[in-house]
Amino acid sequence: MNEQEMVSSPSRHSLAAATDANHFILTFENNRFASELFGQFDQNLKLLEERLHIDARARGNSVAISGDVQATNQARRALDFLYARLQSGGSVESSDVEGAIRMAVATDDQLTLPTLERKAKLTMSQIATRKKTIAARTPTQDAYMRALERSELVFGVGPAGTGKTYLAVAHAAQLLERGLVDRIILSRPAVEAGERLGFLPGDMKEKVDPYLRPLYDALYDMIPGDKVERAITAGVIEIAPLAFMRGRTLSNAAVILDEAQNTTSMQMKMFLTRLGENARMIVTGDPSQVDLPRGVKSGLVEALQILRSVEGISIIRFKDVDVVRHPLVGRIVQAYDAQYAVQDESEQTDR
Repeated sequence: MNEQEMVSSPSRHSLAAATDANHFILTFENNRFASELFGQFDQNLKLLEERLHIDARARGNSVAISGDVQATNQARRALDFLYARLQSGGSVESSDVEGAIRMAVATDDQLTLPTLERKAKLTMSQIATRKKTIAARTPTQDAYMRALERSELVFGVGPAGTGKTYLAVAHAAQLLERGLVDRIILSRPAVEAGERLGFLPGDMKEKVDPYLRPLYDALYDMIPGDKVERAITAGVIEIAPLAFMRGRTLSNAAVILDEAQNTTSMQMKMFLTRLGENARMIVTGDPSQVDLPRGVKSGLVEALQILRSVEGISIIRFKDVDVVRHPLVGRIVQAYDAQYAVQDESEQTDR
């Protein structure tokens, strides 16, 4: 790391001292922001130490960072990004620190040309609604959010906990607030692929609500609760089982199909052909968790094969390293994937 790399924008922090290539002190101008940045009992700095194997010691509104050259640069970029987040009115939670670390590490792995310096600043895609601003926490999330901006049809596929549905709902809320669409339509295959809801008590909304709860939860995170209720009553936000999409043309809308791995081939084709003028469609699911009857092919798996080269469609694949829930969730996904790989290999050997 040279002297130029260590100096950041004066509005965020300044380099107070530098004793060698692996050690420097960052001083942040705003004491309150610095305190929030470091976390209660310096928990955010401890997370940096644990993930990057560095030493980060706070004193007042300064932090001394030492360790491997690459790791200390990653820590600086992460802190710089998080401090800017606080300056713009955001907050910093442990999950935000995790995300900043992941993106800082990924940035170091991406060199545009061999002769160029590594990126000095950390940049992440963001989705901003009136209630919340969400920044990408992994490179795949960053690619997903960029795809949502540019493509009319986006597939987000991968394991649970990677933010596929949450970011899709956030993007839809953003489009609605900006006036780029007139309504949001959220759908899931309810209960099972055949959507047999008749035995459940209550009207259709009461039958379907438990299966669409994750979509509601994401909505309430992005839009004030009273506005969500009014929008649902007015039909501006519609939450319905997949069967209700048949025969419709969905125009001027952000349309999300969640748990798409449980659609049949015909259901998926029916849904995709609902796309109307000025509409955005997002399809999310986990091909490894298909609940269809044995022998029935997943509509999501088939669509990913058929549409992989179609212009205007983006397919973003998340992996276990993109899990942004509790770190244990990522290890659980890895363990299951490893076991399934062993089973598949055993089955092929038996044949």
